[in-house]
Amino acid sequence: MTHQATAAEPAAVPVRTAPAPAGSRRTKRRDGRWTPWVYLAPALAVLAGLLVYPIYQLGLISFLEYTQAQVSGGEPTTFQGLGNYRTLFADSQFWEVLLATVVFAAACVVATLAVGCTLAVLLTRIRAVPRLALMMAALGAWATPAITGSTVWVFLFDPDFGPVNRILGLGDHSWTYGRYSAFALVLFEVVWCSFPFVMVTVYAGIRSIPSEVLEAASLDGASQWRIWRSVMAPMLRPILVVVTIQSIIWDFKVFTQIYVMTNGGGIAGQNLVLNVYAYQKAFASSQYSLGSAIGIVMLLILLAVTLVYLRLLRRQGEEL
Repeated sequence: MTHQATAAEPAAVPVRTAPAPAGSRRTKRRDGRWTPWVYLAPALAVLAGLLVYPIYQLGLISFLEYTQAQVSGGEPTTFQGLGNYRTLFADSQFWEVLLATVVFAAACVVATLAVGCTLAVLLTRIRAVPRLALMMAALGAWATPAITGSTVWVFLFDPDFGPVNRILGLGDHSWTYGRYSAFALVLFEVVWCSFPFVMVTVYAGIRSIPSEVLEAASLDGASQWRIWRSVMAPMLRPILVVVTIQSIIWDFKVFTQIYVMTNGGGIAGQNLVLNVYAYQKAFASSQYSLGSAIGIVMLLILLAVTLVYLRLLRRQGEEL
């Protein structure tokens, strides 16, 4: 006889667990909120030691009277308040150097982005072997120390022994004698050692764009410039923001190229930028407080430019 289930057998009842108390949920949420900071703590400690403390010391010295007399202990250090900043802003040379720095940095940023983005697009159009050769050449320029690259460029454009003047038939023309030719020479060197970062970064971003999008734009008859302006650039905007901000920071605080190629700022200081100007005030003139004040002004300018740029992008709805 077979066994048959009867209606009297009880049905399976699902087991329900009691909900966790509200207090424990809040505790877990609070613990999870601090988890990222625990992982970031070592990096934040290193940054505090290498960045925050030196900036604090720089700001402190900018409010003091701190010259060679105070360093040697011959005179006591006195608090000047904003006196160093008033002295700095009353100096007409400071405003001339600031204007020259802004114009020079803007030209370097525009040229670096133009060259880097152009070569990034070119990398997507050439075969593997030329692409590898271009990448290796660019990375070699990027890896060259600034002082080495500056010395090589000075030799290339030397009026007596440089090959550039001989090729162009310029005789003993001195590129570093005139103000604008010296700035142009430094600009070429800055772009030469800076464009590889832009090129590699933008090239990686282009590779992440779906090929179907670019093929559709090409089939619609769009030119390469139109594809870049209407398709690539909007999709690469977060990457372009990063390389633009990095270029602004690097080019605004150029020191080595100007100091080496113009022999400390050019004839009568005609090629001074803020970083070299701060160095001259702090170490050549032993006015450490004025040099620190220039450093703080540079820091505030760079922070302001970065924040304004990011704010404009956020107003346009861009996510960074």
